[in-house]
Amino acid sequence: MLPLAGLYFDVDLDLGSPRAPAMLVLVAFLLSFAFIRTSARMNRSPRFQWWPGSVETGGLHIHHLVWGISLLLIAGFVAFATEFNTPWAQITAVGFGIGAGLTLDEFALWLRLEDVYWSDEGRASLDAIVLATVFAVVVMLGVRPLGLDDPGDKLLAAGAVVVFVGIAAVAFLKGRFVLGIVSLHIPLVGVYVALRLATPGSPWAHWRYDGDKLVRAQRRFRPDRPAARRRNRLLDLIGGAPSVTRD
Repeated sequence: MLPLAGLYFDVDLDLGSPRAPAMLVLVAFLLSFAFIRTSARMNRSPRFQWWPGSVETGGLHIHHLVWGISLLLIAGFVAFATEFNTPWAQITAVGFGIGAGLTLDEFALWLRLEDVYWSDEGRASLDAIVLATVFAVVVMLGVRPLGLDDPGDKLLAAGAVVVFVGIAAVAFLKGRFVLGIVSLHIPLVGVYVALRLATPGSPWAHWRYDGDKLVRAQRRFRPDRPAARRRNRLLDLIGGAPSVTRD
């Protein structure tokens, strides 16, 4: 257990530890996403015409999220039907991670119920991947705010949890989702976000901003700002640049 800035990181990731399945889920999730996104990009390029394409039968295109959802269901059923000990814990963790990678890679499709994979709206899939990765990492590391795990501190711990969840909720309402997840485990991040401007399209801005404050938020989070351009370049590198213009 490593103390850092008032936090405690339980980094025991031995395969026999209770947190080992979380590590396997994360690794399988990232490898699954990397493979399927690379495959999709190769199918998109005329240089890789030899690469096998997506599955179609009778004119019906079967998206890979179908296989992902199916694998999630199978892994969940097996986890409930077994005692969740070796080797089933590891097997279901890997299956769940693979299924999650296949499914969240097409998050934008099941969010909008239409094929937006290579459009600007398809970027929601990459956002979902980032959020899921951040969440999985903090869970895998076992970050515990202030180390409040002593049974004698139950009342204090309960109060702290309420405060931390409230701070994270403000971050989510301000449209800062990645930082909101981090703030569930590192409250100082949430305090920082709570003191900053909300994104202009967030519920917080809709409820509380008008006039000059809304203009400031729109200026702060304008699409052509350097941070936004760097983010877009990073997402292009990870998932490929959008190429479909939608009305």
